[in-house]
Parts: sequence; structure tokens; C-alpha cells
Amino acid sequence: MTSSANPPVVVVGAGPVGLVTALLLARHGVPSVVLEAAERRDPSGSKAICFQRDVLDVLDRVGCAEPMIARGVTWTTGRTYHRGEELFAVTFPDPGRSEVPPWINVSQAEVEGWLRALADAEPLVDVRYGRTVGGLRQDARGVEVEASGGAAVRGSHVVGADGGHSAVRRLLGIGFPGRTFDDRFLICDIRADLPFPSERRFFFDPEWNPGRQVLVHQCPDGTWRIDWQVPADHDFAAERASGALDARIRRIAGDVPYEIVWASVYRFSERCADAFGSGRAFLAGDAAHLYAPFGARGLNSGVQDAENLAWKLAYVRRGWAPEGLLASYDAERRAAAEENLRVTTATMEFLVPQTSAQRDRRLAALELARTHPDPRTIIDSGRLAEPYWYLDSPLTTPSGPVEGFPREAGAVRPPVPGVICPDGPCVVSGAPTRLRRLFGTRFVVLTARRHADRPVTDVPHRIHALDDIDAEGVLRAALRAGADTVHVVRPDGHLAAVLPSFDPDALAAALHRACGRS
Repeated sequence: MTSSANPPVVVVGAGPVGLVTALLLARHGVPSVVLEAAERRDPSGSKAICFQRDVLDVLDRVGCAEPMIARGVTWTTGRTYHRGEELFAVTFPDPGRSEVPPWINVSQAEVEGWLRALADAEPLVDVRYGRTVGGLRQDARGVEVEASGGAAVRGSHVVGADGGHSAVRRLLGIGFPGRTFDDRFLICDIRADLPFPSERRFFFDPEWNPGRQVLVHQCPDGTWRIDWQVPADHDFAAERASGALDARIRRIAGDVPYEIVWASVYRFSERCADAFGSGRAFLAGDAAHLYAPFGARGLNSGVQDAENLAWKLAYVRRGWAPEGLLASYDAERRAAAEENLRVTTATMEFLVPQTSAQRDRRLAALELARTHPDPRTIIDSGRLAEPYWYLDSPLTTPSGPVEGFPREAGAVRPPVPGVICPDGPCVVSGAPTRLRRLFGTRFVVLTARRHADRPVTDVPHRIHALDDIDAEGVLRAALRAGADTVHVVRPDGHLAAVLPSFDPDALAAALHRACGRS
């Protein structure tokens, strides 16, 4: 229930990012009204399929991860080939010991279904379909959103999670610069019994798509997601009618029977909003950024937008943080988006060279990769998504230089301020759990040894001694904890500070900084 004392946050868009935002707000006791322009969401096609471990932890906090993991196809290795020869493989390590796999493949449509069921069961979430947003006003007390089918909705803040053609972004007058690539890509979901393992497989210039790329992923129910790069003038209807599409699929599937479940031809855009917020209004997911999908950075980063914003909105509304904390959403998530754009733009320029110089570099790199000691450094088949490091965030208490740590996909992340905290088994109040299950609504302070378990400030936090909870020593090793170190973890799982010793004043200062207090 909402009231004038507890007004909702208005979320525009009932896709995964909008629903995750609403459900995370509900965990903090914050109500929301979700406005969706469509009468119903389109459930067809796989769309986004790759969900990364740290994003699964976010979805675990809203109750969605367990069915996703049970249903999804787990994979730990990505392989890259050139003309049939394997160039390299990337395997994703676990710096602690997580029960969550590094990657799963499952259809976005299925995930939306689980999220919608959770939203329907949550009294603090009110989802309204067929509500096209046409107006937005802000004042010192809140926002008012005009939507079709009823009166304007009043709330404390508004979150635009309404996709690449965002009405909220347009109403705010925020620019969305970038470009759309001319080259086209054909996606087919086929159901077939193929002899491929559960891996991500990327093919440069295979004989069955000469001069271009193919990406293959396994999905549930014997379904395979295949992405082909095709010419700019590709005519899907003509190819299907002529039998050329069947021939294309047969080059991968062989003679086994198959069924086309879904097919689509599309172009990729690379765009980033000029700002992720304006006053009491914010943008998240595709409304804020669009990436080429090689590396699975779109939906994964959108869910991370939702978590970053949700805890900050909740803390401001509860009076635990000043309004200024919300400015850090733009600072942190635009930095993440710009990094993702740099990565995916470089990938697209390697996959789809735009100049003769780029084409020459690509050809030379592919030939050199056969004998190169580490071909991953010269071949770009899509750097797989990982959470952004908030090293330069105004919320992060710095603790020294971090140069020399590898940042490529598959590298173990150092447990330094700004980086997401590792996971591992622990025992809390006599019950076995894992560390990341403690995150979400408050700060978690991990001390190396036992100190007085009393709050050092009014910022919501809970102190746990590794001596008490880390029975197997996994967390101590993953955190590189010293004899008296203190690790401060934000509600979204990122380390806010690593202190050399337990000093209540220094700990309070780190918690205040992480909440945007000067």
C-alpha cells in the first residue's frame, strides 16, 4: 500500500530492468508503480540469453535466481575458432567458492515471466499495462507522470527503464548519441539434438559462413541460439523461401532433424545517454545505453543499473543518505556504460571492420593468432561482461594503487575498494549460507577478528568477524584479509573500503562516504 507518507517510485517499463528495480525497491520497503506501454510483453524468441554470475546474485536477491539456474544451461568456457582451428579458450575462475555458475543461458522471455510472477505476488509493486507515458513533471516534492488509461501517477522519483526508444529520456530532453552499424545479423533459435558441449563457441570465417562470423550458444530444451553475420542487403524472406536458410542451418546441424523456434534479422546500435539522471528522474538499461551484444553486456549491465539505483533511492527516502547520493548513480553507471561502449565498439570494429586499415589489422591478427603465445590479447571475439570497478567513485575510500591487476575476461578480480566482493561459504547464527546472501539491504562490515558488535554510525550496517563466520578459511583467502583488516561492503556487493585495522572512527568515515555524506 502507498500513502502520501510513503509515495511510490514510478518505474516506466515492465521489462527485466524495470521489474528488477521495482522488486529491489520492495526489499527496502519502498513501493512502486510500474507503467508498461504494451498491453502484454512479447514472449517470443530468446532475445538476451547470457546471464553472468554477479547478475545472478542480484536476481537471487529478488527471488529469481534459483529457477533460472535450475532451468538454464550452465557454461564455464568460451572458445574462439578461425577457419575451424581453435585459437583460444577462456575459462572463468571463482576467487572464493560460489554456488552460482559463472554463466547460464536461458531466454529473457522466461526470466521476465518469473519476474512478473514475483511482482504480482509483491504488495509493494503495482504493474499497469497499456499505459503509454506522455508527460512528466517534477517539483521539490516529487514527480508526476501522465500516462494513458487513467489519471497521472504521483511519486517521489521516476525511473525510465523503457528501452532504446525511451519516452522518459525524450521527455527529459536527454541526448542519446552514438551510431547504428549497417551490417546485419541473423539470429535463429533451432531445436535439434546437436553434439556440441555446453560452451560459448565463436567462429571467425568458418567455411559455412566465409568472410564473416558465427556465434553458437546452447539453451534449454535442446534449443540452440545461432547468430550469423550476414551482408547488409540480406533478405531473410527470400533466403527462407529459396531453401538457402535450410542450407545455412544444415552447415551447422548436419543431417539431424531440426525445428526453427524463432528467427530475426537486426542491426546493432552503440549509444549512451548524455546523462543518466535529471532531478528526480533516472534512466536505466537500454533507455540509458545500447551495446552490440557480443560480450553479453546489455541486459547484464541493465540489471546492475537497477541494483545501483534501487539501494540509493531507498537510502535517500529512508533518510539514511542525503539527496546527493543519487548523483553517484550517474557517476558510477555512466562510467560503466562508457567502458562497455569502448569494449563493444572495439569488438564491432574487429568483427565488422569499417575501414581498409581495420580490415588489414583484423586479417593480420587472425593469421598471427595461430602462433601467438597469448592470442586473447590480439583477437576480439567479444570480451565477456563483468561488473565495473568503481575505483574512482566518490563513494569509494581509496586504499592505494591497483595497477598491475589483469582486467581481461577470466582474470581473478582483486579485492580492492570499488571491485565487487568475492563469494564463499560462511556460517551466520549457526546456519550455513554464503557471503553474498548477506548483501542487499544494508552495509556489511567484515572484520578479520572479533570486535564489539555494536553500530559505529546510524548508517545501516552489520558487523561480522571472519573468525566467527569463515569456518573454512575461504573468505579470508579470497579477501586477502590480514590480521586486523576490515572490509566494508555496499548493499550492491561492491567493496566501499578496505581498512588496515579496526578503527571505529575510520569505519564510520568510510560508511558515511559510501552513503554520500561529506
